[in-house]
Amino acid sequence: MYLVYADEQGNVYDHPELLALARSGDMVVEILEDELIPLPDGATLVSLPFTRPIGLNPDTGEMVAMRNNVHAVGALLPQGFTRLCIPSYVKTNKEEKLPLFGYSAVVWKEGAFFVTAHKTDDPEQWNPMNCDRQELEVQVDRLTKAFPDNRLYQHLSNCALGYECLTSSNTFLNRWEGAVPVSFSCNAGCFGCISEQPDDSGFPAPQTRMNFKPTVEEVSQVMLTHLTTPDSIISFGQGCEGEPSTQAKIIVEAMRLVRQQTQMGYININTNAGLTDHIRAIVDAGLDLMRVSTISALDDHYNAYYKPRGYTLKNVEKSLKYASDQGVYTSINYLIFPGVTDREEEVEAMVEFARRTNLRLIQMRNLNIDPESYLELIPKAQGEILGMKQMIEIFQAELPDVVIGSYTHVPPVQYRRKQVLS
Repeated sequence: MYLVYADEQGNVYDHPELLALARSGDMVVEILEDELIPLPDGATLVSLPFTRPIGLNPDTGEMVAMRNNVHAVGALLPQGFTRLCIPSYVKTNKEEKLPLFGYSAVVWKEGAFFVTAHKTDDPEQWNPMNCDRQELEVQVDRLTKAFPDNRLYQHLSNCALGYECLTSSNTFLNRWEGAVPVSFSCNAGCFGCISEQPDDSGFPAPQTRMNFKPTVEEVSQVMLTHLTTPDSIISFGQGCEGEPSTQAKIIVEAMRLVRQQTQMGYININTNAGLTDHIRAIVDAGLDLMRVSTISALDDHYNAYYKPRGYTLKNVEKSLKYASDQGVYTSINYLIFPGVTDREEEVEAMVEFARRTNLRLIQMRNLNIDPESYLELIPKAQGEILGMKQMIEIFQAELPDVVIGSYTHVPPVQYRRKQVLS
């Protein structure tokens, strides 16, 4: 398995001699054969700016950093694939930050690209190749004309066409999980927020947060238009907004209005779940699915990344437990990073967290972050680094009733709720 690198023009090459290495946290590691899969459809190879790739000299066993005019290469994986390692590199300028993406290690092997990844879910629905751009443009035009005064459709049109957000695209294509953002404010200051960053963060936010407060009518229009089939899902809480539960009043009123008119589909919220009273109100209004974003079940790690304002990880746990007890199909949006998520103490804490909250699904999501900045932010490892594959195997063994996946699913029949009409 040979080292892959890029020149300054973005052309990608395989090295004729140096073998590929990878990183787990801040450690450079050898890549195991069982960690490699062929580069998936929908994956993108990217050059990592301000880096020099590190390879292994097979004759001497020494690690070698390449010259300054080439860059390390990583893969951005589609949903359904969990990265096992990050690319191996050294920065040419330690002050520079890598763009907010989740980079996976890439090698050249047997005449093809391979990545260090594990297929955690069926990638078909979230493969970018399954979004027809021409059809999307037609449907965006149709819905923005059908609802000319609905600011949400105008906002989502940029998300779908400009940012190529698949959830927003689904809203216009009337399929699978669609988006209905509601909040411009947030009760957390996530270190890796993709929609809002402080001016001095060094991370340019890759997308723009919504800047208005939608009305109940605007929200319910989007919901009713999307919830037309038994398996359709409409979701509050998108990358282009803050914390949706800060707008609980709008959500509750819109949900009740929608459920007075249709029982079709599922209503989901993607949330940090810190505002427990707000979450309870949303659950009681008839919520079907809830996905809670977390990076750790340990307070010091969680607080370092999320910087919660007015809530604690205990509030998150209470919200999840309440929703699960009321029959909501609960999951976590688990932001994973090789060499951190697979620490012994992290795995043990997450297993116990899942048990206490009666969690149904763990969605493994590759953390979009500059590795050095993240590793400097969080606590140091206390125990053994188990490896990402072993971590997944432990979850499967210790949590046999919890699904390991990558995105929101229609729940099994036994978890489907009766809707609340009042």
